[in-house]
Amino acid sequence: MKMKEICVSERPREKMLIKGAAALSEAELLAVILRSGTKENGVMDLANSLLILSGGSLVGLFAMKLDELRTISGIGPEKACSLMAACELGRRFLEEGARMPKAPVTTARRVFELMIPVMKGLDHEEFWVILLNKSSRLIRKEKLFSGGIDSTNIDVRMVMEECIRRKAVSIVVVHNHPSGDPKPSSVDVAWTRKIERACASFDIRLLDHVIISDESFYSFNDSRIYGGRDGDGNGDVGSGVSASGAKTPTTAPALVPQPLTQHG
Repeated sequence: MKMKEICVSERPREKMLIKGAAALSEAELLAVILRSGTKENGVMDLANSLLILSGGSLVGLFAMKLDELRTISGIGPEKACSLMAACELGRRFLEEGARMPKAPVTTARRVFELMIPVMKGLDHEEFWVILLNKSSRLIRKEKLFSGGIDSTNIDVRMVMEECIRRKAVSIVVVHNHPSGDPKPSSVDVAWTRKIERACASFDIRLLDHVIISDESFYSFNDSRIYGGRDGDGNGDVGSGVSASGAKTPTTAPALVPQPLTQHG
């Protein structure tokens, strides 16, 4: 549909000026970013084509690469760059809100909240380490590996070097499962054991290994899968099921140093 065929008050930019951005649909917000359509397709048609290509999901849209955006007729370099910039600003907004460096990292859910802004929607695995001081406050979070991860290509020395360089007293290791299932594999257990042994050698506490998917996470420390949000949407209560099918407790346990792979 061409913009001139839409009632003036219902055109995306005009509607935003009158009612605010929250009143717009995802397609209308995309139309504002795209600004214009083509002779063949109006800007709303382009916006809807984007949503179709991303599977109707904003997570899918955020995960799209520049080349994928440009497969849509009417989206050239300028429009593709505008979309990528908007997505990147969204990621940085979430990451900035999650940092809260003064808040100690005391639960697996806090780890999830710290990491989901940079891991949500990824189509590949990434391995991060969260470095903490003696008060369990964040020193730094560092991405160490990217791509396919297995027990043979995790360089434990690099993990330890980063811990020593940053003077970390304790750490949490984190990686993601793009498949959507955060349950650990035998490979995940194997390389957790390697890191656990290395940490013990340097008197560094490995508090947890958290595996993240878009909507849930698994904590080795708790041996349970948790949902991303609780029923009230405030994100501070564990939900979901354990790897064995048992219900999780109503409150996520604190991170307490213990052998993480004792049941692996």
